[in-house]
Amino acid sequence: MTANSLVAALDATTAEAMASERPLRERLQMIAGHVRERSPQFADAVDVFVQRLSRAEAGAQAPQLGETLPNFILPDQSGRLVSLAALLADGPVVVVFLRGHWCPYCRVTAAALAEIGQTAGELGAQIVAITPESRRFSQRLNVDTGGAFPILADLDNGYALTLNLAIWVDEAMAGLISGAGWDIPEYQGNDAWMLPIPAVFVLDRQGIVVSRHVNPDYRERADIGEVIDALRRLA
Repeated sequence: MTANSLVAALDATTAEAMASERPLRERLQMIAGHVRERSPQFADAVDVFVQRLSRAEAGAQAPQLGETLPNFILPDQSGRLVSLAALLADGPVVVVFLRGHWCPYCRVTAAALAEIGQTAGELGAQIVAITPESRRFSQRLNVDTGGAFPILADLDNGYALTLNLAIWVDEAMAGLISGAGWDIPEYQGNDAWMLPIPAVFVLDRQGIVVSRHVNPDYRERADIGEVIDALRRLA
């Protein structure tokens, strides 16, 4: 597979999944199935990578139910500083960690979250996403959501590291990602090859975690319906 061929092949499937009305799990399976069809080598490498992270219990030490998520102050896609404390002053907050605009699974997840943005607002809550990308790339993800919620830049994965959510991408996996056409160092502005574990934390007004989903297998994401259920319980 030549450079960029996997990226190009996934574009149409990603757009289809983003526009689909299917449950998020099924939309993500569309992406995973296409990856395995186009590049079995890449899919097999992901399986090995995820298994390594699972054995290491990656993400297990991230904030638990009943714990308080630490405050952050991060710039959004427009350069405006956003703090968790200020968001919580207005009500519950859904904090979402995404790998970046380049990740098809993240784009589909972001689109699904945008679909529940109005419902979350009616329940008095806000959604905010965090990625390790620089502003010009977080702006692209913001476009995918129709500006439904801010995309914050956690450069160098600083905040993710404090939450035990950042993982190191080994050389073999990094080579496959680069070869497929995703230039992670360019997106993040460094060559550290670290990524956040995709995660969702639903916080009450005190910043206490009332629902969480942390999974080192980035092909699986939080159930959107469960996010809304958690917000309804808070309301």
